[in-house]
Amino acid sequence: MPQELVSIITPSYNSADYLANAIESVIGQSYPHWELLIIDDKSTDNSVEIAESYAQKDSRVKVLALKEHGGAAIARNAGIREAKGRYIGFLDSDDAFDREKLALQLDFMWRNQYVLTHTNFAIIEDGVGRRVDTIKPPSVLTYRDMLKANQIGCLTAIYDAAQIGKVYMPIIEKRQDYGLWLRILKGGASAYCLPQVLSYYRLRQHSISRKKIVLLQYNWRLLREVEGFGPFVSAYYLGWHVANGLKRAAHTWLALSERGRIK
Repeated sequence: MPQELVSIITPSYNSADYLANAIESVIGQSYPHWELLIIDDKSTDNSVEIAESYAQKDSRVKVLALKEHGGAAIARNAGIREAKGRYIGFLDSDDAFDREKLALQLDFMWRNQYVLTHTNFAIIEDGVGRRVDTIKPPSVLTYRDMLKANQIGCLTAIYDAAQIGKVYMPIIEKRQDYGLWLRILKGGASAYCLPQVLSYYRLRQHSISRKKIVLLQYNWRLLREVEGFGPFVSAYYLGWHVANGLKRAAHTWLALSERGRIK
């Protein structure tokens, strides 16, 4: 494949405990043609200092410190605006890439001329480092598929800005990545999954069911306010979210239980 630049966008807010691990997982990529845009969202810890220490050693690491705290959507969109790469991907400050992530995924995109791709990913328990689950999305996802559940992990996704231009996230408190995938797919594209574990999501809390309930509220707002659906259509798709969320939570709970983390 050609040596195309990929821009990786990492929003950071008080991420000092994890940020170095995320940065090093990008620096360690076998594919060298990347830029890492760390967007600090007015952290009050030493996250900026950690990011800048890496930028001083590697010019591919770039730091943008926002003047005001605005949330993940504003930080990610600032990164998209600054991105120079043909391909745009995302990595949260507490997650990490596999060493071959960019090489394998970009080759997958280039060979097939896919607009949006994602991969399998592993859930790693914080403080233990043990894999507790593996997420394996469907091989192909359409707009209607995604209305029923967000099946694309933000840390796995890359889109081709040369084909569709820069697409930004809706300015909402949560689920902004979900809104971005819907914006891309609504135009008729499909999302394709490379079925390999190439990213690692850090599970930082144990109240899975409580988190799911909160996210359902944001899913409702996304369907109503961003996608513009009426209450009945939104309720229909929210029902799918409930069913899929319960299935996912039960699967993760079982995985943790089998490893003795839940009794």
